[in-house]
Order: sequence, then C-alpha cells, then structure tokens
Amino acid sequence: MVRLALLYAVCFGIAVYAWKDWFKSLCGLILLAAVIQHPDIPKTMFGLQGLNPWNILLFIVVLSWARNRGVEELSWDLPRDITILLLLYLSVVVVGFYRMMTDQAFLLANPAVGLASEYLINTVKWVVPGLLLFDGSRSRSRFTLAIFCVLAVYLLLGVQVIRWMPPSVALSGQELSARSLKILVNEVGYHRVNLSMMLAGASWAWIAILVLGKLDIHRVLIFTAFLALAYAQALTGGRMGYATWGLVGLVLALIRWKKVLLLVPITILVVISVVPGVGERMAQGFSTDTRDSGPAVADFQGGDLQGADLYTVTAGRNIAWHFVVKKIKEAPVFGYGRMAMQRTGLTDMLYDQYGEEFPHPHNAYLEMLLDNGLVGFLLVVPFYIVILHHGISLFRDSQDPVFVSIGGVSCALVLALLVASMGSQTFYPREGSIGMWCSIGLLLRVYVERSRGFSWEKKESPGPDDGMFWTREPESR
Repeated sequence: MVRLALLYAVCFGIAVYAWKDWFKSLCGLILLAAVIQHPDIPKTMFGLQGLNPWNILLFIVVLSWARNRGVEELSWDLPRDITILLLLYLSVVVVGFYRMMTDQAFLLANPAVGLASEYLINTVKWVVPGLLLFDGSRSRSRFTLAIFCVLAVYLLLGVQVIRWMPPSVALSGQELSARSLKILVNEVGYHRVNLSMMLAGASWAWIAILVLGKLDIHRVLIFTAFLALAYAQALTGGRMGYATWGLVGLVLALIRWKKVLLLVPITILVVISVVPGVGERMAQGFSTDTRDSGPAVADFQGGDLQGADLYTVTAGRNIAWHFVVKKIKEAPVFGYGRMAMQRTGLTDMLYDQYGEEFPHPHNAYLEMLLDNGLVGFLLVVPFYIVILHHGISLFRDSQDPVFVSIGGVSCALVLALLVASMGSQTFYPREGSIGMWCSIGLLLRVYVERSRGFSWEKKESPGPDDGMFWTREPESR
C-alpha cells in the first residue's frame, strides 16, 4: 500500500536524522501518534510481538538521546518529589502486572509474551517521550517546536474525524452515534470515547498557546485550530467527552480566563446549531422515546431517577459500576491486580446476565481501586494533583508567555483525563495519553527553570540550536 510505504519512508528518515538531532526526531516520533493506531499500520513485524515501526523508532531515538547527553552536557534534574511520585506510579503498574501474571488461569488463556508486551512495555513506553522532552527542552526554539508538535497530533486527529464524519450525519443524534461508533475506530484507529476525551482537552490547549502568537495571523490560525477541534470533538458523539469539554473550559476560565466564561456558552450554542446531533446525544435517556433498556436492565434498575433512564444516560455503566463497587469492597486495600475486571469473572457475568460487554469498569477511578486497592489509588492520584498544582501555578504566572502557555496546555490535557475518567478512560498510560505525558514533561522543564530564576532571554550561541536559551536574570532585576 502506498501510505504504508510512505510511513516506512518517514520512519526511516526520522531514524537516520536522529543521529544528527535526536530532539527533532523525537518531535517527529510524537507526530506519528496521530496515525499509529490506524488499522493499516502494522502492530507486529516478522511475527514478533511489539516489533513495529513506532517502537523501533522510539528505541533509536532513546539510543541517540543517551549517546548525545554528554555532548549536550545535560544533567538529569527532575525534582525529587516528582521522581518519587513517578517511581511510586511505576511500582503500582509493575506490582499490578506481576499479580496478574501469577494468575495461572488467566495465563492459560493468554500468552505470557503478549501480556508482557501489552500490559507492561506498552504501558511504560508512552511516558518515555515526555521524559525525553523534559530533558531536552532547554531552549525556547526546542520548547516551541515541542509544544506545537504535541498539539499538532490532536489537530491531525481532528482533521481525520472531520474527514470521516460528514456534516450530513451531524444532523441526527442517532446517525451521529452509529457512524462515530463504527467508522472512527476503523478509519482513525481510536475509539470515539477516547477521541472525544482527547479532543476535549486539546481544543482548550490550543487556546492556551494564543499567548505565544506574535502576529495577528498566528493568533488567527491558533483560534481556527481551536474551532476545528471543537467541531471535530462534537462529531465524535462521545457524551462524556462533551461534558469534559465544558468542565475543562469552565475550570480554566475560573483560573485565569474570566472573559472566556462567555466563550463556553456561546461555543455550545454554535456547536449545537451546527451539529444538532450533539443536543440529541446529550438528551438521550431523559425522555421516554430515547430509552433503550431491556427487561433485565429494568429489573436491575428498579425504576428511574428523576425521570431519567440511568441505563441509557450512563450507556449501561450503572450496572457495571454496581458490581465493581461490590467487588472492590471484598478486597479494598490491595485489590486483585491488573485486569481484575476480567480475571474476577465480572466481565463474563455482566455479559451472561445482562448482555453487556465490559472488559474494564469504564471508570478509571474504580478500575484503579479494583486492580490495586486503596493503596494503589493513593500512590497514583497524588501525582496528578501535584502536576495540576504546578500547572495552575504556571498558568497564572504572567511573567512570560511560556509559563502561561504550558501551564494552560498541561492543565487542559490533565483535567480532560481526570474528568473523563469518571465515565471511561484509565490511569494506565496508553496511546491516547501520549500528548498529556509530553505536556507534563514540558511543564516540568519550565517549572524547574522558573524555580531557578531563569527566563527566556536572547543570546548568541555557537551550537546548532541557537536563538533563545534559558539564561539567568540579571541581578538588577
């Protein structure tokens, strides 16, 4: 296929260039996240699990980074508290994986190599680009390149959504739901629920970088990207994503963008006018003609809640959550290990009794409690709280547009995950969260440099990355 040959050519070019400039190749690697989930992109090569173009390219970039750190005189300066939180986070992933691998019944049904690739290597690898960005983004030119590449991933995904979701399907909530559920995963590679969350945070992230626009044309292009992503997000048909978009915008407006409070309702009205199906999707379950619960579900529910059909409103999650909470209470401290939903029999039970397919709880908080108990939950959630704290601190700091931009971007993407996790998502890193982890890496770099009293200031440089470097502020300031 032509596009597959093009992918190999691009990956080869990025791999070769990595030995000249690992950072630019890293940015190219990040951009590929917009297409790597497409069904046409090979997930394995030569029959080897985990051997694919993106993984190979990541390995080459890491090698080049390790080789050139000494040349660039880079020192690892990740704050100690963040290092501890990341190691605790990793320990939860590793221990949960180990406990899963000790389940002999689960191992009999699933190859050990495949489990290691999917639930350990593929979990950890999505964090690596963010750590490399933290280590390498030590100049304004590198920072600018990185942040635009990260946000360009979401823009490319949004363009694909618009490409495959014609305006005609946006007129009906039923058509919008049916086509987004079938087409997006087959043509874009991401499920509509994940796309809706990703684009919900990304649209506000683009607004956050308006402060980096030096010319009016730059600001116009950035705002156009915001509108395109808001439109694409509406076309995903993901109801939890719609709520996430509104809540993220509201929180960011309360933190800094007071004037943007007007933009939220105006944008909602415009989107509903342009995409009427959004209003119909959000109204599902609140009227008798939009209910789709069957007899078994009706018996389980035992009635409505203030006139709303909970089964339709939550897309069946109310049933799954009921049994997940009961199972959590049976092992509240340490949980059951990774993939507990399937290994404890909950998935099979829900399908046999209610005809519902729930391979995971569709709630990241409940999933973490089910898999790792209260201990794992308390080791993971503080990381996001600290990152949000740093993000808000930078977002409110008007000393430099860089502070505002990365603070806003990271807050938007992290908040999107935290809000959407109430109805879907997972706290185990995966392909849909690579942009968020990259923004966290950039956030931490700027946070570290700000804490040292550094600012962006122009100076001559003999190196290839000349231009704007971190330089200490003069004493007179």
